[in-house]
Amino acid sequence: MHRIWRVLRDIGCDTRIIPNTTPVERIDADGLVLSGGAPRIAWESPKLGLCTDYLDKFHGPILGICVGHQLLALHYGGKVGPAEIPEYGLSKIKVLQGDDLFNGLPEEFQVWQSHNDEVKSSPDFIVLAESQNCKIQAIKHITKPRYGIQFHPEVTNTEYGEQIYQKFVSIVSNPPKMK
Repeated sequence: MHRIWRVLRDIGCDTRIIPNTTPVERIDADGLVLSGGAPRIAWESPKLGLCTDYLDKFHGPILGICVGHQLLALHYGGKVGPAEIPEYGLSKIKVLQGDDLFNGLPEEFQVWQSHNDEVKSSPDFIVLAESQNCKIQAIKHITKPRYGIQFHPEVTNTEYGEQIYQKFVSIVSNPPKMK
């Protein structure tokens, strides 16, 4: 989470780290990033604090990274489970839709992965990117300003990571018209 904070700060975003136990009514922010981490979504979800409250009650855009991405899909009716081939280290993703987070980026680029679990289905989302071993690398909710990324854009090994965060900050500043 400190790396995410640092990248956001370095691109000029007023940002701070808050505990995931902070009640949503006490959050003074225009957007949220649900950071990645070690919890396995299947049996360690209590470690995710009030993140599901944020998904239900926070009105600004939300970006889920890694476990945050998995929680996002699961919360809105998707399925998450153990990856057939867990990904660690560099991997190539293919952008399927340049929409919002990937607009103007190459169709394929290297990202840093670190996950045992993955999103298996995400019915309320548009799949924006995939990798050879994980078919749901990035998603966008069809009606809400909710985005998820399985990989880690805050790590310097991820190409275009800073640009992805810049695009999310732009979404926060100018939320898209949702259905």
